[in-house]
Amino acid sequence: MTDESVLRVAQITDVQEVDPALRQRLIDCWIEVTNSGGAAGFPFPPVGRGQVAPVADEVLRRLHPRRSRLVTAGFHGELAGWVLLRRDPDRLVGHWGSVHHLQTRPGFRRRGVASALMRELPRIARDELGLEQLHLAARGGEGLEDFYSGLGWREVGRWPGSLRLAADDTRDEVLMLLDAL
Repeated sequence: MTDESVLRVAQITDVQEVDPALRQRLIDCWIEVTNSGGAAGFPFPPVGRGQVAPVADEVLRRLHPRRSRLVTAGFHGELAGWVLLRRDPDRLVGHWGSVHHLQTRPGFRRRGVASALMRELPRIARDELGLEQLHLAARGGEGLEDFYSGLGWREVGRWPGSLRLAADDTRDEVLMLLDAL
């Protein structure tokens, strides 16, 4: 196995760790994923830098070692995907985290990137943040429930018809839980 074939997963806990080149790669990934039909936070493609950059910058500004982690995956220094893990600072719900914006660049799909990112999150959540469970909301009708279920997540509810992507395309938002951290 060559070094180029090894997926490297890393986490970022502070905006100061993000250099301009990584910022651009994160934004480019988000644009590629969205414009290829991915359910990563921008439901109405096409999108460009003008839409994605301010949202990405806000995600990066909110990074914090105890409240928000960006987990990236790449091959040979090239960003293949990323995901965001957040914890609410409120004591009432401070024992769980939420997962946001899981995405894999189209050219890297079917290489285990999303699975590797999602397998790393419980370890970070449990060992580094002291969390007991993780939550996420997924767009129905994309097969995402099966993907997450295969990684140990379970569906705990739905908001029927809550996502209107087009006049003739209304989807459920699927609520999922991973509670065996």
